[in-house]
This record gives sequence, C-alpha cells and structure tokens, in this order.
Amino acid sequence: MSFFFKKKISPPSGPPEFILAGLGNPGRDYETTRHNAGFLCLDMLADELSFCIDRIKFKSLVGNTQIDGHRCLVMKPQTYMNNSGEAVREAAQFYKIPPERVIVIYDDTALPLGKLRIRRKGSDGGHNGIKSIILCLNSDEFPRLKLGVGAKPHPDYDMKDYVLSHFHKDEIAEMKAAMRRACEALPYIMGGDIDGAMSRFSK
Repeated sequence: MSFFFKKKISPPSGPPEFILAGLGNPGRDYETTRHNAGFLCLDMLADELSFCIDRIKFKSLVGNTQIDGHRCLVMKPQTYMNNSGEAVREAAQFYKIPPERVIVIYDDTALPLGKLRIRRKGSDGGHNGIKSIILCLNSDEFPRLKLGVGAKPHPDYDMKDYVLSHFHKDEIAEMKAAMRRACEALPYIMGGDIDGAMSRFSK
C-alpha cells in the first residue's frame, strides 16, 4: 500500500525515534529554489500526513509525526545550508539519536532532474549541507535521500547561482513525483529495509 494512503495518523507520544531533516535555506526568496528541495519534500509530507512544521527548536522549524508507527522529529534547519549540521547535532544530542536514525533529504545536482537516489551512508559529494552534518555528527553513516535537481546548464555557469535558481514551471511535476517517492520510501528506511527502499524507489 502506498505510504500516502495512510491518513489520519494518531498524534505521536513519547520521544522521537528518528530525526527526519530536510535541507534548505530559510526565507521567502529561497522557497522554490533547487537548493530547497529538502524543505519542499517535507512540506509535501506534512500536507499528506496533516501535521505542521512550525515550532522553533534546535535552530530549526520542527514538527512531530509518526511514519509507519515510528515517532519522528521532522526538522527544517534555519541555519542556512552551510551550517545545517549545527541544528541536526543539537536535536540528535538532545534525544540521544544515533546517526543511523538521522535521515536527510536534500538536492543533488549530479542527478538528472526528478531522479531519486537513496544511500545508507557516504561522503558529502560536494554538498555543503551534508558536509556540515558529517562534521557535526562526526559520522557519515546516516541515511540520505538525494533529489535530483539537474546539472547546471553550462560548465561555466556559477554553481551557487544555479542551486539558488528557481524551478521552472515545466520541472515542477517531475520534482513532485520524486519527492513523493522519497516520502513513500521512508517506512522502508525506518523499518530497516534500506536495500528494499533503494531497489523500489531509486529511479
């Protein structure tokens, strides 16, 4: 059954078992930029599961939900991308959540637009938000869902300008489909079946 058909979940009680962090930059100017794919994915999840990500804690906007019975702290760090790890570390230390239960969703320019890749662990791949999380957690062993936002249009194009550019109207449907697959993969990842998530949703 599709994860998105599991509506009307009960409010979670007790401390979170997982941290689900979407990466991006705060502020209206960045809302629909490629670098905010992680934020946008969490917004979709919140809409589908009817919870809010609006409390301020751990240098983030946070919310709580359950995914397949697992209690989750959902967070959108407000530290700007390059310092995302500061927010994630605060939450992980407070709730004593190990890296393997910290799930990060973020943009990837190495993937074609609308593609999803799921990884159990790995290097930062040149992504400054992931670099910050690895540094602050002192570990690269956290699951990540990478949302392809496409490569910059020309080798000489400035990468910062590209990731801070907005999605075009004709790209939105593909990105939403990738974000939906990312959300549907979460129960598999939280249930310990990362290999299953990779084979089923990485496309």
